[in-house]
Amino acid sequence: MAAVPFLRRARRILRNKAILFGTVILLVIVLAAILAPWIAPYAPNKLSIANKLKPPSLAHLFGTDEFGRDVFSRAIYAARISLAVSAGVVLLATALGIVLGVCAGYFRRLDASISRLLDAMMSFPDILLAIALVAALGPSLANVILALGITYAPRLARVVRGSTLVLRELPYVEAAKTLGLPTWQILLRHILLNLASPILVQSSFIFASAMLAEASLSFLGVGVGSDMPTWGTMLAMGREYMNASPWLMYFPGLAIVFAVLSLQLLGDGLRDLVDPRLSKEV
Repeated sequence: MAAVPFLRRARRILRNKAILFGTVILLVIVLAAILAPWIAPYAPNKLSIANKLKPPSLAHLFGTDEFGRDVFSRAIYAARISLAVSAGVVLLATALGIVLGVCAGYFRRLDASISRLLDAMMSFPDILLAIALVAALGPSLANVILALGITYAPRLARVVRGSTLVLRELPYVEAAKTLGLPTWQILLRHILLNLASPILVQSSFIFASAMLAEASLSFLGVGVGSDMPTWGTMLAMGREYMNASPWLMYFPGLAIVFAVLSLQLLGDGLRDLVDPRLSKEV
């Protein structure tokens, strides 16, 4: 009997084209990043001045850049950086967002101060706040993750706070308080477990935003180190050769588009599944 709800949920997922399409694209990107040492025909930083600015061919599927480096190999290795940074940002933003959101929503004394802090952070454009934090911390992989994690935490915190405000007034939470259950048990069993769906949906959107923000920071020269291939730095370096060698911008740009699109489709599909008001089956 327990398998029936699982099968029903699986059928709903399989019928959702947004989830399927987004998952397939994301899996291709993830597998390419994991298998980069075996898929990439060249080392990402291997120089070959004799082959600089070569157009796409059988020897170089995506062409070469101004230093003769294979664009296809660099694009695959850049996926590793983008996925690693975005995953780190999601983990950090989710942890901060849950703590701030639950504290603001459950503990009335903390609500006003935390809400004002979240409002102040969200009053700045995400990219400007991220640039300011990276400039203060210094450009590095860890600092980019820290800056973007802090930047996107308020998004999740506001969602968690709103849901917690509703959950804390429900009868079973009031009953748990009356029975004298410790606060940490109430938060874990009755609050956080019921927040899993909105947190999952919001995290998928943060993943997409973090990937786009990392590319933007790298494009502006305040992201990860220049020795690491990223889609943003590839776009920035290809900008000077946009007219003569447009493939330097086409392929990293398309990689960003497909990666962000897959995560947005996945997030939209998950939102339709977990929110009955948005589900087409209701």
